[in-house]
Amino acid sequence: SKDLKGEMEILIEQKRQKLSAVEKLDEHMDFASQLIFAQNRGDLTAENVNQCVLEMMIAAPDTLSVTLFFMLILIAEHPTVEEEMMREIETVVGKRELQS
Repeated sequence: SKDLKGEMEILIEQKRQKLSAVEKLDEHMDFASQLIFAQNRGDLTAENVNQCVLEMMIAAPDTLSVTLFFMLILIAEHPTVEEEMMREIETVVGKRELQS
């Protein structure tokens, strides 16, 4: 746990340095950036930021997989919704190949 926390601190510091060097913040405003700015304003401590980012890194894959699983089950149970989604995808994508 200490090693992971130490690595997280290094990554957050790298992100902090990157943010201080960019010209346009708009392109770099993600959740970690918002946390760093909250710390700069005094709304969060460095420990708060580290813990939030650590939890995001650890919990997100599990949460995402469960959410996607239930989303796919709901789509399968509602074929009319699935058809509407497919029509919308075809409208947006057209003849192009789907990409991730």
